[in-house]
Amino acid sequence: MREICYKCFHPKDTCFCKYLKPFDPGVKFVFLMHPKEAKRQRTGTGRIAHAGLLDSEIIVGIDFTQNKRLCALLASPEYYPVLMYPGDDAWTAQKEGFKAEIGNRKLLAIIIDSTWFCSKKMLKLSTNIMQLPKVSFFGNYRSIFTFKREPKPEYISTIETCYYLIKELQSTNIVPESDPECLMTAFKELIKLQIQKENDRIEGKIPNTHATDFKYKRLKEMPKFD
Repeated sequence: MREICYKCFHPKDTCFCKYLKPFDPGVKFVFLMHPKEAKRQRTGTGRIAHAGLLDSEIIVGIDFTQNKRLCALLASPEYYPVLMYPGDDAWTAQKEGFKAEIGNRKLLAIIIDSTWFCSKKMLKLSTNIMQLPKVSFFGNYRSIFTFKREPKPEYISTIETCYYLIKELQSTNIVPESDPECLMTAFKELIKLQIQKENDRIEGKIPNTHATDFKYKRLKEMPKFD
């Protein structure tokens, strides 16, 4: 049985923590993780992001309305809690008044870490979350997670969400400078590992659990990241 790294929750022989240099982003990230996502170890990026972000937390569940830890964080005068969620009413780092709205509090960014289908159920049940101010991006981003199909092109992974939010908040001086590049470095290594594993299955180097699915019979090109 392979040993597991209990920071990124990947096998120790393919642990991604070596690519991470944990840093303080100036934001407290809280990942609300669906139980199904919590059990995934292959491509889930929430745990890798958590391993690189100091003072971040993972809370596992579906309905967070009565979750004691989350409710305590939302009620704390130390934080200005927001939900990462797109919408016309969402704040962005460039939107006038956002920095003043936060004031001298620390931004508490709630991120739903689940499939888009499960996320809808979590948000519907967790009425305390949907009441929060929403935050989105002012930039347009596309995921480099190209071997995983999302419902819409602008939907990006959890770790990319953290990275781009930090970069936008830094660009408008809402948070102090830090270096979030380790998040993307670890993410790129995850992508390369998954593509290599899929190719190894196709070539018969390791057991192919997807033998009946045509999607997993064509070798994938290894991406060349900028």
